[in-house]
Amino acid sequence: MSGGTEPDWLLWAREIQATAQSGLAFTKDPYDIERYHALTALAARMIAARTDGAAGALEALFGAERGYATPKLDVRGAAFDADGRILMVREAADHDRWTLPGGWADVNQTPAQCVAREVLEESGYVVRVVKLAACWDRAAQGHRPAGLFSITKLFFLCEITGGASATSLETSEVAFFAEGEVPADLSSGRVLPAQIARMFAHHRNPALPTEFE
Repeated sequence: MSGGTEPDWLLWAREIQATAQSGLAFTKDPYDIERYHALTALAARMIAARTDGAAGALEALFGAERGYATPKLDVRGAAFDADGRILMVREAADHDRWTLPGGWADVNQTPAQCVAREVLEESGYVVRVVKLAACWDRAAQGHRPAGLFSITKLFFLCEITGGASATSLETSEVAFFAEGEVPADLSSGRVLPAQIARMFAHHRNPALPTEFE
């Protein structure tokens, strides 16, 4: 298990897929290429046997990954208003559950630029990124549902400098919440109650060191 949160079979399948992907990125030997493709198919079958996924679709998804296998990068912005309330949005893709604005990091942008863009796109607010508050491994944090790939999550403390509340194609509502009023219906694949609590702690005391695990 990883931090007691994910089953061994998923960790093994993920590692097999990553080994195959990295092997295909470097090998020129035709026999090794064949073996790595077989490992990709094996990882897909392992996951399909324990989920509702189809092995062929999973194999195609894994096969689309290229280069040395590394964790994917997710960024989240913890922005606060003048009353110390945290900015949250309802995620349309996850049954309108609440989360901190954010998403996948894009190429040719720094993580700070990515999170500022995500906050603007999802909430309508312009922010200045002031601190990397946390760098957390998604699996070790206990997010649900478990993911196919390894993911690193970066949480940034942000200061609102402009803009106004506005929803987007990705969000159905924008609101601010005091620490004791954070909604219970969170998008747990994106953010957890304990993580939001730590963002309030960093807002109260910006001198706190960046957290990691």
